[in-house]
Amino acid sequence: MGASQSHEDSIHPQDSKPNLENNRVELKNPESNISVRPMEKKMDFVDSKSSKKPEKTQVPYNYETILRDVDLPIDTSTMDKLISQLHYGVFLNQKRKKYWVDKNNKNCFMLFARDLSITWAENDHHWHWFSQKETSTSDDSIEVAELLAVCWLELVGKFPVSKLSPSTLYEVVFIVMLREAAFGWETAINLKLTLPNGQKIEHKETLMNKPREKWIEIPVGEFKASFDEQKTKNSGDLEIYIHEYDAGEWKRGLLVKGVAIRAKKLMFIGSDFTLTVYQIQTL
Repeated sequence: MGASQSHEDSIHPQDSKPNLENNRVELKNPESNISVRPMEKKMDFVDSKSSKKPEKTQVPYNYETILRDVDLPIDTSTMDKLISQLHYGVFLNQKRKKYWVDKNNKNCFMLFARDLSITWAENDHHWHWFSQKETSTSDDSIEVAELLAVCWLELVGKFPVSKLSPSTLYEVVFIVMLREAAFGWETAINLKLTLPNGQKIEHKETLMNKPREKWIEIPVGEFKASFDEQKTKNSGDLEIYIHEYDAGEWKRGLLVKGVAIRAKKLMFIGSDFTLTVYQIQTL
């Protein structure tokens, strides 16, 4: 009889051995039919999105120094409100300049015509000044210089690099317009950008075949603002030139809005990196 019982136990082991079901150990209480399972250890899953702390608004480089020259009071009660206004842009030095930050929080500037040194600019026979809206959608007016007649074309702008964002590629462009009746532009004009370290970026540009009666950009050069932040107070000025006086030709019909100094927009095409460069120098 004992042998028979032993044989049955070997055939039906489920009453004496753990039952594996879905990788869980099931223990039976011998006094009831209730199955008792050990408590499972739950995995704690952390949502990476919810666990991240909200990013702190990035502060534009050297913005406090720049805003000392702001024309109208701006709302600085919160950084978000400040950044919103700077994305739109604010005027400096009685509308001689404009300051804005781009989507990457890089400092950008516009030096309007009144901020440039223009040979014979105050002579009514050579240049005419008038006000117009900064843009077609803007209510703000700026002064524009219109060339009436000169044989000596020379415009110079200066700007401290300490107000530019470090480790940033910048482009410098003149923004001008040619009247339909403009003449004297057969000879190429000279454009030059001189960096604080003395390096020069130069090239020539012919305006003769440029579009008329619309604002166009004339590239001057590009450079990387990678100066030592500890030496920004003594980092010097950019000097921006446009001139043509060697040919001695009389010129007419050029409107000057100003010079834009802005962070370069880089283009990525697939896995290739595409960048149009006149010349890049490092400060």
